[in-house]
Amino acid sequence: MSASTQAPTREAALALLLRQGEATAAQLAELLGVSVQIMRRHLRSLEDDGLVASSSSGEGPGRPSNHWHLTDEGHDQFPNGSEHFALALLTSLADSLPADTVQTLLRQQAITKALDYRRQIGSGSLLERLERLVELRCNEGYVSDCHAEPDGLSWCMSEFHCSVSRLAEQFPVLCDQELQQMRHTFPDCSVERVHWRLEAGHSCGFRITPHSGGSAPLTQDQDD
Repeated sequence: MSASTQAPTREAALALLLRQGEATAAQLAELLGVSVQIMRRHLRSLEDDGLVASSSSGEGPGRPSNHWHLTDEGHDQFPNGSEHFALALLTSLADSLPADTVQTLLRQQAITKALDYRRQIGSGSLLERLERLVELRCNEGYVSDCHAEPDGLSWCMSEFHCSVSRLAEQFPVLCDQELQQMRHTFPDCSVERVHWRLEAGHSCGFRITPHSGGSAPLTQDQDD
């Protein structure tokens, strides 16, 4: 296999592991249309580079299967933006300002960002607005998608890569800000967190359920 063929396959494998959390070599091979032997070589190469790791799982009869997942270095292959500057800034604010002042600043940032999102996603059905938001978030360094929930009413928006994940590890309050930001972006909906990377999940996700009424105007004193 040529180097030009190997690179896209490696990148595709990383992207699939990012979205799925973990997978076997056979599962990845089937999704990418290559042989299991070729995929195993890619995975061993990625493991040598410190980008993936495996854990053994005995599912059913026969030999245990290796389930592969991204390491922290593997997650770092996806863009994280200017997080070093932001981390230094947040640390400085936390050291020099009262906690409630920092909370107020972050809440204001959530509202400001939500206003910008609402302006960009415009009007339309919930699905149309979600699809526009997913595109915006992907452009910001998140890896996002959305899918319908089994209840036929709600949607789940998942983010498999967070451009501020390193910040959130040290300042979990940023995740609270993100939840409020989603609620302000969709004020005509109920928004709740359904999974969270900081609690050992492989993605963050929000369940978005429309209210029976219409869209409400965004104000700074909207209930959190």
